[in-house]
Amino acid sequence: MPSIFLDVTRLLRRFSSGTLPTGVDRVGIAYIERYISVARAVVSEQGFSAIMSPKDSQQTFALLLSGAINRRRVHCAIMRSALLQPRRQYFERAFLLHTSHSGMEFERYYKAMATRGIRTVFMVHDLIPLTHAEYCRPNVDKVHRQRIHTALLHADGLITNSQDTLNVLAAEAKRAALPLPANVVARLAPAIIERTPHPAPIPGPYFVVLGTIEPRKNHWFLLQVWRRLVEKHGAAAPKLVVIGRRGWECENAIDMLDRCSYLQEAVIELHDCSDKDLRTWIQHSQALLFPSFVEGYGLPLAEALALGAPVIASDLNVFREIADDIPDYLDPLDGPGWIANVEAYAETASAARATQLQRIERFRAPTWGDHFEAVDEFLASLN
Repeated sequence: MPSIFLDVTRLLRRFSSGTLPTGVDRVGIAYIERYISVARAVVSEQGFSAIMSPKDSQQTFALLLSGAINRRRVHCAIMRSALLQPRRQYFERAFLLHTSHSGMEFERYYKAMATRGIRTVFMVHDLIPLTHAEYCRPNVDKVHRQRIHTALLHADGLITNSQDTLNVLAAEAKRAALPLPANVVARLAPAIIERTPHPAPIPGPYFVVLGTIEPRKNHWFLLQVWRRLVEKHGAAAPKLVVIGRRGWECENAIDMLDRCSYLQEAVIELHDCSDKDLRTWIQHSQALLFPSFVEGYGLPLAEALALGAPVIASDLNVFREIADDIPDYLDPLDGPGWIANVEAYAETASAARATQLQRIERFRAPTWGDHFEAVDEFLASLN
């Protein structure tokens, strides 16, 4: 196996602040678990990078896998690596695997790796800030465009999480008249697949929506649907469980959560949820609801189906790529359609839900084994 270097900058920042892991963070952890025996850690800031010693790398990996980040110990390891690493250190058959978007925009990062003999392979999770800037923070589109264009120009290889992401990436390369580096599609495995023996957390039918509250996730629309359900059915309306932190540019959804009297008894909001509790909420739900306008992948969809829970989702190409015709798909703005589907799935003996449960039996979740088989073959091809 070639020498592997893993950029852990994002993981260190997020875990040291006590933030629960996102989908991107879980990918970084999976890469540590896969390559820990042969890998060394890389940290970077504004494109300036440092390679940790083998000993410090192993300590850092262990801390990240445990989730118990000691800021002082990590800071000392980074400083030792930055100050004491040999200036002309060169590696044979070496690859940097970078699984977050952080730092992709700095040309000096690629050049510094090249001078060490390390070939750079970046993962592209999505191009949403380029294709749907209206759902992102202001100016994020400029930063992400710089990331993607710099990677197109300087990366030795790119990994995408789906064929849909690769198609969008190829379209952007063509539009910008930039080369498309060697690439591979390696789908992501759901992190939450083992069912819990716990009983349902609340009585009566409920639905789950999972993800940070932000515009592209379409929470505001779903809350409007729930207001209509409560107006129509009163206390008999099913519950909606909103799992995820409050994000950005989502004031309308927050106003609904905080101030809409119709939703106070019908909506349960959970900001932080352990994996064990999340499994329980999903597997006992009538369905996971996924009304996003756009997604780069959609791990909650794969996780729900792996847990045997039905999914009602927006009709997105990437969802069909992952789950084929198993979920029930709707336009993300089809209010009457969403209301009708929720009502149908909330019934005690729901025919629609039973039919999807039959389809779920043929769902095969992507595995990390499949993912890393594709990645390792890709690295071998680059050699």
